[in-house]
Amino acid sequence: MRTGAGVFLKMATSRFTEVAPMQSLSRSLLCGLLMLAAPAVAQPDAGTGVSVIIGTVIEVQSRKPLRDVVVTATSPKLQGEQTVVTDAQGNYRIPQLPPGVYTLRFEVEQHKPYARADIQLRPNRTIRVNVELLPDSLGVDMELMGAQPTIDVGSTTTGVQVDQEFIRHIAAARPGGKGSSAHSFESLAEVAPGAQTDSYGVSINGPTSPENGYVVDGLSSSDPAYGINASPQVTAPPAAPASRVRASERNVPAREGSFFDMYFKGYGVNPTVTTEEERFSTFSVDTDTAAYTLTRAYLERGALPDEQAVRVEEFVNSFDYGYAAEPDAPFSVHVEGFPSPARKGYQVVHIGVKAHEVSAEERKPSHLVFVIDVSGSMDGEERLGLVKRALRLLVHALDERDRVSIVVYGSQARLVLGPTNATQKQKLLSAIDSVSSEGSTNAQEGLEMGYALAAKHLVKGGINRIILCSDGVANNGITDADGIWARVKEHAVRGITLSTVGFGMGNYNDVLMERLSHVGEGNYAYVDRLEEARRIFVQNLTGTLQVVAKDVKLQVEFDPKAVVRYRLIGYENRLLTKEQFADDRVDAGEVGAGHAVTALYEVKLREPAASFGTLRIRYKAPEGGESKLLEKPLPSSLVRPAYGRAAPPTRLSYVAAAFAEKLRGSYWARPLTWDGLVSLWEEVGQPLKGRADVTELGELIRKARALDKREDRFERFAPVSAMDFDRVPTVP
Repeated sequence: MRTGAGVFLKMATSRFTEVAPMQSLSRSLLCGLLMLAAPAVAQPDAGTGVSVIIGTVIEVQSRKPLRDVVVTATSPKLQGEQTVVTDAQGNYRIPQLPPGVYTLRFEVEQHKPYARADIQLRPNRTIRVNVELLPDSLGVDMELMGAQPTIDVGSTTTGVQVDQEFIRHIAAARPGGKGSSAHSFESLAEVAPGAQTDSYGVSINGPTSPENGYVVDGLSSSDPAYGINASPQVTAPPAAPASRVRASERNVPAREGSFFDMYFKGYGVNPTVTTEEERFSTFSVDTDTAAYTLTRAYLERGALPDEQAVRVEEFVNSFDYGYAAEPDAPFSVHVEGFPSPARKGYQVVHIGVKAHEVSAEERKPSHLVFVIDVSGSMDGEERLGLVKRALRLLVHALDERDRVSIVVYGSQARLVLGPTNATQKQKLLSAIDSVSSEGSTNAQEGLEMGYALAAKHLVKGGINRIILCSDGVANNGITDADGIWARVKEHAVRGITLSTVGFGMGNYNDVLMERLSHVGEGNYAYVDRLEEARRIFVQNLTGTLQVVAKDVKLQVEFDPKAVVRYRLIGYENRLLTKEQFADDRVDAGEVGAGHAVTALYEVKLREPAASFGTLRIRYKAPEGGESKLLEKPLPSSLVRPAYGRAAPPTRLSYVAAAFAEKLRGSYWARPLTWDGLVSLWEEVGQPLKGRADVTELGELIRKARALDKREDRFERFAPVSAMDFDRVPTVP
């Protein structure tokens, strides 16, 4: 590794790091829960040889990031110049560079230009060049000392690969971890740009930008023949105030306002399936809502979300569609369809399943063990401060049936409060107020202490729930990556479930928080504001805590005589085979009291028929045992002749799904423009459109419309004007 720091420059200074290939570490340096959920990612074809330069530009005096800096790369190996512009956080990225010697020029108004020459770029590498520019008003020599730069691992704007060996290195290099330093983190990060894709599409733990490919129905956009070689433009949030202390100076990662170190996993975009090939569509239910709330946090900070952070089903399931519950039935089913506004010749079929409700008086007694991350990365009002305010709300919503315990973990776990009846509110509030930030992040020890406490004070026949409040980052304490999942699942089988609640933007691990909740048979939510905490912990308390059905699976059998093709919109990470539907050994999602699950399909009908398919629901009682089966026909009479003829809740579900499809760059959402989506929201209808959460949805759609400057990655080889709505085109 080569670095430059503490150099004298009159016009500017740059810090350059070329990161060496990864070396293996001993098992003792296995990473913590930081990236347990990340899959191993295969290296790209070495024959491609392309590399990436990334970096950040800031102003010397104010330490503010500089936006709109024109960064130009030139090289004898490059035909012409390649130019990009920094975003509001001062970040830039130049992809698809052939190996060679490069010169970078940095130019922006009211600042002295700077050039950095002799940058050696080797094949399949990602390097960082950070620059500090001087204002024109400064003409004196300055000595500039800065913290060592870091590779932004896992961000969709870096093109950095992740594999299991790299994950182990990250844990050792995290601030607060053993042997950590800003310098050591750099030495771990040279990996080839690109990402592995799953069977359907969007990259896993890698960017979804064009050079890494986006696959729909088996068609990849990464082929050079498509001529796609520029990343979509992303508008970042406003620059941080000058008074803000840099994270590197406090030995904690950058947080609010920065969208680096946000760990997501893409699961692809479901293909269109012909019923002749497969007439069964099977998936596990999902009642999580974190993806929608995370997207809201991005947009309210002036940035589009990471495409891999967008899970369509979590957008759809964030809204209440007013489903009526059937008396004495475990589930009620609500179905309606209408012609697709985006896909000519297809019908949108809305399927809603609502679990039976349990009144607040009938809710079971509970023991809630809060395991709270109090490490340095959680410091601040937007993280630990928000956790404490959320818990205070919950305390007032509980009653004499409930007990609360509090465990915190920094470098070590410790018990703050043993099982305490919720009527002792002052004792609970004092314990919450006493919690403060400390140390690094020993998540394993915190979870183990929480589970031990829950097991010792198990409420038989009641609710026994671990609630993990964290940003998902861990850098200490894990020695057995596979063992933690086995232990979480073992406790879930015994009736101690795990829910995860995420806090914070920047340095956030969505992958881990989602997987923990799935394995722990709980749910996953993200809290970006106190109102969201109130919705989870107060308004939906019974549904959040009391499971009424477990291992719930849905299956639609389409009649090939009535349906030609279909596509499930979302649920990519919950897909099951038709054989797994009846296999009680296969885990699936849990549904809380009164919770609803909504799924949308795009369906091409063959000819008029009385029914186009059958819906099947398989579920177990909360205590487990053999599954039970429900069946409902899907009559064609429920398909309306126009979008405006469908019920307002059905229209709302489509707007939420289409919003997610647009944000994640789905191939099939391309014909629907942002203006068109706004119009569909306008047509949702009153009084539903006037509801606060639906009004907010409209505001978020408009914000995304203003921010989205991305180019259509498919337009060059599949123009929207000539789009085949049945299948993706064949590329010559």
